[in-house]
Amino acid sequence: MRRFRNFNSQDGAASEINISPLIDVVFILLIFFIVTAVFNEQTGVDVNKPRAASAQDLEAQSILFAVTANGQIYHGGRVVGLDGVQSIVSARLQEDETMPVIIQGDEGASHGAVVKVLDAAKLGGAESVSLATAK
Repeated sequence: MRRFRNFNSQDGAASEINISPLIDVVFILLIFFIVTAVFNEQTGVDVNKPRAASAQDLEAQSILFAVTANGQIYHGGRVVGLDGVQSIVSARLQEDETMPVIIQGDEGASHGAVVKVLDAAKLGGAESVSLATAK
């Protein structure tokens, strides 16, 4: 009676672990998480927002504009200017008509610059335009 198994014998085929199903499962999970991920759009510039007691959380899917202290208007990390606001809003609203527009105005930004961006967003067809503040 043998008590120990001889693993060095060449009497049978070498056993291997097939990792093909494991790789398939990992790729399927990767694709699942990429497809279901929610990508938040950022303005691309840090804005010192004023504080407000009535502040609420931003919606995940929205059109974001930032007005800096020197009056520049940013969207998606690039300067768009006042002329670009209306065209961006109208193009994005063709995808989803209920998407809100959120303006992040710096504390040092002039009131007139923020109102001009708000007006351009309304002319672009936005129904809901909000101002972002810090809690």
